[in-house]
Amino acid sequence: MLKPSYPYYLANEAVAANTDLEVTDKFSGKVATRVALADARTIDAAIGHAVAAQPALREFAPYQRQAVLEHCVSQFRARYDELAEALCIEAGKPINDARGEVTRLIDTFKVAAEEAVRLDGEIINLQISARAKGYHGYVKRVPLGPCSFISPFNFPLNLTAHKVAPALAAGVPFVLKPASRTPVGALIIGEILAQTNLPKGAFSILPAHRDGADLFTTDERFKLLSFTGSPAVGWALKNKAGKKKVILELGGNAAVLVDQDQHDKLDYVVERLAFGAFYQSGQSCIGVQRILVHASLYAALRERLMAKTCSLVMGDPQDEKTFVGPMISEGEAKRLAGWVRDAVTAGAKIIAGGKVEGAMFEATLLEDVPHNTDLYRKEAFGPVVMLESFDDYSSALAAINDSDFGLQAGIFTDSLTHAHQAWDQLEVGGVVINDVPSFRVDNMPYGGVKDSGLGREGVRYAIEDMTELRLMVIRESR
Repeated sequence: MLKPSYPYYLANEAVAANTDLEVTDKFSGKVATRVALADARTIDAAIGHAVAAQPALREFAPYQRQAVLEHCVSQFRARYDELAEALCIEAGKPINDARGEVTRLIDTFKVAAEEAVRLDGEIINLQISARAKGYHGYVKRVPLGPCSFISPFNFPLNLTAHKVAPALAAGVPFVLKPASRTPVGALIIGEILAQTNLPKGAFSILPAHRDGADLFTTDERFKLLSFTGSPAVGWALKNKAGKKKVILELGGNAAVLVDQDQHDKLDYVVERLAFGAFYQSGQSCIGVQRILVHASLYAALRERLMAKTCSLVMGDPQDEKTFVGPMISEGEAKRLAGWVRDAVTAGAKIIAGGKVEGAMFEATLLEDVPHNTDLYRKEAFGPVVMLESFDDYSSALAAINDSDFGLQAGIFTDSLTHAHQAWDQLEVGGVVINDVPSFRVDNMPYGGVKDSGLGREGVRYAIEDMTELRLMVIRESR
C-alpha cells in the first residue's frame, strides 16, 4: 500500500510542505495518497541550490558518483515489491508490466554506475601541418551545469531513471518535475537519493502543476531541458526554452511490417504484435499502432491476431492474470473512443474489441482505416492497433514513412537485404528486426526524428548531452 502522504525533495531534503496533490488509484478512481506540491517560489529556490551545488559536484569524484548509483540499485532491489505496487496503483499498470519496469529501473542505474567511471577524454594529434609542430591537444568532458527534467506519466520509474541516472553519473545537478498524475515513483527515488552523501542541492524532485512550472523551461540558470511527453507540449516548451540545450522525446505512431517470408513464424509474430500493441494499455510511445502485412499472409495473420486480441484479460491491474488495465484517465479513454468512432464512420472496421467503460478500453483491432483519420495519423496512445496489407516491400516502407512521427519501427523478415533496406530508408530513430518497435534496452540510443523529438536517451548518450567538451592545447617549451 502507498503511504498516506509523500513529501517533495528540495536540495536533497524531504519537505512535507503540504498535501495539495491528490494521486488516484487509476483502476478504482479513489484517492490513493497525497503528495506535496511545489509552487514557483520553491522551484526558484531549487534552481538556486542546483547552481550553488556545481562547485561541490565538480569535486565529487567518479567513484563517489558510482557509489551513489550503486546504493540506489541496492535499495531498488530491496524495495522491488513496493515500487511495483506503487506503479500498479498510481499508473494503473498491470502488475507484471510494473515488475518489468522496476527491473528496467535497476538496469538503468546499473549501467549509469558503470558509465560514471568511464567519462574519459582523448588525445588529439594537432600536427596536421608544419605550423602545429610541437603542439599537443587534449579533450575531456565536463558537466554542463544545472539541468531541468520533466518526466511523463506512462513510465514513472524508467523514464525518470533515464534522466536522473545519467545526471548522477555525469555530476550535474538537476531539478525534476515528475508527472502530477504519477509522482510517487520519482519521490521514492528521491527518498533513496536523500540517504546518500550527494552535495546539498545536487537534486530536487518537485511535483508541480503545469501552469505553475514555467521556470523548468524558461529559467536561464538551467543549461539543459530534457522533456518526455506529448509533441504539442514538447515543441511549445522548446520555443520557450531560450538558449539552453533541449532534448525532446515526444512519441509516435509506430509501424510494424510483416514480410512475405514469415509463413512459418506467424505464432511468434502474432504473440509479439499483441504484446507491442496492448502492453500497459497501449500507453507507450513505441507501442505498435500500424501493422502492414504482406498480402500472402494477411488472412492467416488477421485470424490469429483477432483471436489473440480477444483472449487478452482486461481488469484490475493488481490481478496477476490482467494484461490490459485502465488508461490513465477516463478523459483519455473518451478521446481515443472518439477517434475510433470517426474512423469507423470513414469506413474502418472493428474486427476485435472496441468496448469502452470509464477508463477501461478493451484491446481493439481494426482494418481498412483511412489514412487521413486521426486514428491513423496521430498517436493513439491506447490499446488500439490497425491492420493493412501490402504487395510491394518498397511501397510498404514508403507507407511507414508517411507519418509525421519517426521514433521506431519493427520489421519481421528473414531477408538481410530487406533488413538493410529498411535501415537505410525508414525515417525513424531505430529499426528493430524480427521484433516489435516496442523493444528497448536501456543502454541503447533511443529517440526519434520528425515530430518524435530531438536528441537521444540511453545512459551513455544522455551523458554526452549533459556534458560538454573542453579542449586544452599545450605547446612544447622552447
